[in-house]
Amino acid sequence: MKFSQKTAYLSSAIFAELKTRKNQRLASGKEVLDFSIGTPDLPPPRHVMDVIRQEIENPENYKYAIKDLPELTEAVIDWYQKRFGVSLDPEEVTSLLGSQEGLGHIALTLTDPGDVAMVPDPGYPIFMMGPMIAGARLYKMPLLRENRYLIDLERIDPTVAHQAKLMIVSYPNNPVTATAPPEFYEKLVWFAKKYDIAVIHDNAYCELIFDGPPGGSIFNIPGAKDVAVEFNSLSKSYNLSGCRLAFAVGNREIIGHLKNLKSHLDYGIFLPLQKAAIAAISGPQDCIRETVRIYRRRRDILVDGLASLGWQMDRPPATMFAWAPLPKSYRSSMDFTLELLDKTGVLVVPGSSFGDLGEGYVRFALVQPEEEIRKAVDAIKNSGILERDILSEQSRCAL
Repeated sequence: MKFSQKTAYLSSAIFAELKTRKNQRLASGKEVLDFSIGTPDLPPPRHVMDVIRQEIENPENYKYAIKDLPELTEAVIDWYQKRFGVSLDPEEVTSLLGSQEGLGHIALTLTDPGDVAMVPDPGYPIFMMGPMIAGARLYKMPLLRENRYLIDLERIDPTVAHQAKLMIVSYPNNPVTATAPPEFYEKLVWFAKKYDIAVIHDNAYCELIFDGPPGGSIFNIPGAKDVAVEFNSLSKSYNLSGCRLAFAVGNREIIGHLKNLKSHLDYGIFLPLQKAAIAAISGPQDCIRETVRIYRRRRDILVDGLASLGWQMDRPPATMFAWAPLPKSYRSSMDFTLELLDKTGVLVVPGSSFGDLGEGYVRFALVQPEEEIRKAVDAIKNSGILERDILSEQSRCAL
C-alpha cells in the first residue's frame, strides 16, 4: 500500500523518541519531570467550567453547530474593541477548532502547489507543516538572537518576496519567547502591501507577557486589514487547551475563504464550548492576571536557579516557555535532551524540532509547579551534567 508523500513530512522522529524514552524511564520506576509539551497545568476559570457543566445538560446542544453562534461572534468583536481598541465586523471573524487547526488549513486557501510561503525559523512546527501540506515551497526567515529574534524584512530577497503568497509571523513567539514592538508591525504591513503578501499573525500568547507593555494586535497598525488575519487562542490565556477554542479575525476575503473551507471540513465547535468561549472573553479577566503571575514566578525560579549552576539564558519576556542555549560543551540539542533525561529525569524539547536554527537550544515549558521546578534544578545540579562546562571555564581562566 502506498501513501501520499505529504504524510512523510508529518512524522516526528524527535517527539516519538522522546515519548519512548519517557515511557521507558517511567516503566523502570524512575521519575520524569516533564517540561516538554506546552499544555497548561493550571485550571480554567471556575465560571467557565460552570457554563460547560450547565450547557452539557441541554440536549439541544448536541446537534450540529454548523456555524458560530451570533453571540460568540459579537463577544469576539466586543473583546477586540475592549482589549485592543480594534473594530471588527461579523464577516471579519471566524472560530477555529484551536489555532493549530486554522494554521494547518489556511495555506490551502492562499497557496497552490509550488507557491512560496514565508515561515519563521525557528518556529512552531505547524507554521511549516501547514504550508507544506498545501504543497507550498518554504522560505525560512531567520529569527536570530542578535536581532532580538525579529524578522529582518530588509534582508529578504525581493525576488522571493514577489513570489510569496503568505507570511506567517508570531509574537510573542513560541519557542524563542520574543516580543515585537509596534514599529516592527508598521514595517511588516508596509512590506506585505508592497509585495501583495497575506500575513498570518499568530497572537496566541498576547496575554502572557511578563515584562514590558501589554500585548497588542497587528490591527493596531493602520491598513493591516488590507493584508492580514490574526489568530487568537483561549488555550493558554484561559487554560482551555483541551477545549480547542480559538478564532481568526481580519481581512474579510481571507476569513471568507477560510470559512468556506471549514464548511467542508467540520460542522463547527460543540455548542457548550462556544458558550464557554463567550463566558471566558466576556467575563472577569482577573484569572489572566493570576496566570501571568504564576508563570512569571516559575520563570524566575527556573532561570535564576539554572543561572546559579552556571547555565545562563535570557529571561523570557513572554509566553509560557524558556529558550535555553545548550551548555557550551554540547553541540546536539537532541543528544543533550536525551542525556538530560537520562541523568536527571528532566524532559525538555530539543531546539532542532523547531527548525534548523533551533539547533543549539532546548525549550522548557513552564508547566510544572514551583516545587517541581526547584526539584529539577536540584536534579541538574546533583547530576554533574554541567560539570564539563565548569571545568572548561576554570581551565580557561587558569590560562
